[in-house]
Amino acid sequence: MTYGNTFQTWRDNTPAWRAYTRHAFVQGLGDGTLPPTAFLHYLKQDYVFLIHFSRAWALAITKADTVEEMRLAAGTVNGLINEEIALHIKTCAAAGIDEATLFATQERQENLAYTRYVLDAGHSGDLLDLLAALAPCVMGYGEIGAHLAKAKTSNTYDEWIGTYASAEYQQLCQDVGVLIDGAVARRLGDGAHASPRWASLQARFAMATQLEVGFWDMGLDP
Repeated sequence: MTYGNTFQTWRDNTPAWRAYTRHAFVQGLGDGTLPPTAFLHYLKQDYVFLIHFSRAWALAITKADTVEEMRLAAGTVNGLINEEIALHIKTCAAAGIDEATLFATQERQENLAYTRYVLDAGHSGDLLDLLAALAPCVMGYGEIGAHLAKAKTSNTYDEWIGTYASAEYQQLCQDVGVLIDGAVARRLGDGAHASPRWASLQARFAMATQLEVGFWDMGLDP
């Protein structure tokens, strides 16, 4: 997947990326072997995750330097709250779990570690720090959705796969890629890779990716 030059560089220099995007949980979604109990457990935790993730993207609006950065961040918040979370609500409702129950879900440690890491990146750093921590989730799910749409051998989790393989979600990934590339150019200028900050941004991206691996591990352990 190509979601911008910066993302591609961060992705290619993150050894855990394949462990994240080709995790056993992901493979189970594609071949239908993921137990329904594990999927529902994941959805409940991911609902709580997306609440915090939406807050982190809202924080990106306050960290933005331009109206265009604000617009792209706001669009992502809208997509998370009004579209992606809706899938979780719908799927869980079919299993007898209402949204109030979802909101009251007790966070697992893996969930807590990931969401607070992202929020801390935003509170303690600038927009680049926050985007480096946010990117693995946004783009990773886009890559996973596109891959599973072609490679799946079961229709069991078609709705989930279709959400992230959809043209709308793929466009969101492209938009976030534009936001990241623009933010890097604006703050680091030409030769961004030689900037003293580049290594720390790469490290943030890599840590968030590793936390994604832990999130999938959690999903397999309801």
